[in-house]
Amino acid sequence: MDTLLKKSALVMLAAAMSLMALASSAAADEIKPQVERSHIDLVIALDTSNSMDGLIDAARQKIWDLVNEMATARPTPILRVGLISFGNDGYQEAGWTRVDQPLTDDLDAIYEKLMALKTNGGTEYVGRAIFTARTKMDWRKDAKALKLIFVAGNEGADQDFEHPSVKEAGLIIAQDIVVNTIYCGTETDSDAKGWRDVAQRADGQFANIAPDGGAVVIETPFDDRLGELSSKLNTTYVAYGARGEAAKESQMAMDDKAADMSRSAGAARAAAKGSALYRNSKWDLVDALDQGEVDLDEVAVEDLPDEMKGMKGAEREAFIKEKAAEREAIQKEIAALNVKRNEHIQKELKKKGGKKDQAFDAAVSKALRSQAGRKGISFE
Repeated sequence: MDTLLKKSALVMLAAAMSLMALASSAAADEIKPQVERSHIDLVIALDTSNSMDGLIDAARQKIWDLVNEMATARPTPILRVGLISFGNDGYQEAGWTRVDQPLTDDLDAIYEKLMALKTNGGTEYVGRAIFTARTKMDWRKDAKALKLIFVAGNEGADQDFEHPSVKEAGLIIAQDIVVNTIYCGTETDSDAKGWRDVAQRADGQFANIAPDGGAVVIETPFDDRLGELSSKLNTTYVAYGARGEAAKESQMAMDDKAADMSRSAGAARAAAKGSALYRNSKWDLVDALDQGEVDLDEVAVEDLPDEMKGMKGAEREAFIKEKAAEREAIQKEIAALNVKRNEHIQKELKKKGGKKDQAFDAAVSKALRSQAGRKGISFE
């Protein structure tokens, strides 16, 4: 009898262990594997004195191309961008610099602030801009994060006696934040040396570009379709919360502003919106659920869009899954078209003798690719 009881107990124990193993396996299947991501914190500090309209327009024209380039980094980065402006006499009471946008992964917010920049006056304190970046930006504390500043302007870099630029460069590199300088003028200008000294002090790169920013704009046969897909992509965003509708309207407004710059800028923005770097989890339910930032059952009815307010748990989930599937399909088409767009651009550049080195985006790209390797980040 004891033998039978022992055998029964062993059978029951084995069955229980099998059930536990199956349950653990099912639970594991439900958990998304953690994808390795790198981190890039990038602050752009732009001179907004009277002569810098060309530089600012070049940044507006090429910012989405730069985002697309960063999207090719491996491991795929979580990108945060900040914007500082200086050189504007209207900033005197604020200390001659302005934080237009703190570091954020909301790329629409950055673009909105970039489009709003105005030029005025000419008190260009480069040191103050670096000081502001060091003390007013919430940089990642992670030692593996790539942290960069690009300071761009003309005139001398040593006008600020309260915050000397080379001294500020030394203080900020001590926090593992690299300073790259972009001088809008010729390399032989007497002012170029000051910009070069700042970059050298902070382990960065110096570049000189055309005074007008040097943007090279090439339109392609794929730009119009990419613009159409960009608008179609917007229909997959499900705005929620206090700022949802306003953010969705801003998304469409930034589409229009990019397209107004050029067909090329509009297409580049479409490609960026299709990449993993374009994140809107603070106002879009599809991104928020994908990134595990929201429990759909806990979202208050008043925070939902009108089309979802009458839905229950299962209906909500099905609706979001449908939007996510639509988005994925559109993103795949955008990615395929963007490959063709880039191939066309490269062919046209070869016909014109290659990409001009003296362009804002070329200077940023060169430094970014060079310095990313320090943090184990590579580019296609």
